[in-house]
Amino acid sequence: MYSFLKRIAKSVIPKSLLRKNEHILRTLVALPYRGTAQQCNICTIKLRKFITLPCGDHLCPSCGSRSRSRRLYKYLLDHHLLRGKILHFSPPKCLYSRIKACNLEHYYATDFENEFVADYQFDITKIDLPDDTVDLIICYHVLEHIENDLQAIKELYRVLNPNGVALLQTPFKDGEIYEDWSITSQDARERAFGQKDHVRIYSRDGLADRLKKAGFNVNIERFAEDKISYYGLRSETMMVASI
Repeated sequence: MYSFLKRIAKSVIPKSLLRKNEHILRTLVALPYRGTAQQCNICTIKLRKFITLPCGDHLCPSCGSRSRSRRLYKYLLDHHLLRGKILHFSPPKCLYSRIKACNLEHYYATDFENEFVADYQFDITKIDLPDDTVDLIICYHVLEHIENDLQAIKELYRVLNPNGVALLQTPFKDGEIYEDWSITSQDARERAFGQKDHVRIYSRDGLADRLKKAGFNVNIERFAEDKISYYGLRSETMMVASI
């Protein structure tokens, strides 16, 4: 039902109007899902269930958060990381609003291609910030889009202060990193890498090795899926990189 309503809305309502009235539309969509069995820890709405997407992910009907965003927000709270200066690449709107409201020294929310709500437009391969600037970097589902990921990782290392931490996530596969620079068309990239604007698929160890070569210490955090998760969380992997 959710996917059907989303297609209808996109086909008849201009994009600018959809964005302007998104909160109203989501409030209406969320009504049939309200209950007490589960809760979104980002917008705090209580639900009888999350929306299950075709990919198996669990979507909050109220704020649009997916499992990885709720897991990330829980991790940020549990580890007291919402402080100081934060550099956040391509933030989902639900997280942008929450983090923006925190009493931070500065929040650098950035999106290079204007696809997300953000206040900056940094090129991740040439970040317009001084060395040792930020206390926390959030780089979720970004590096798989970046051709020169080694330079991007060097920049993340450069702007992170010595006591800071970087949280990174991409789609992962078993084995080795898969890259093939002869694959250039969008259709071919979608077949090879799972999405038309992806340029590789990382393995967990492969990404960890690239981070380590740039100077990072890396801890691979693995979270198991809780089938009855109150917050609608799934199994996933996060890279926690520090200096």
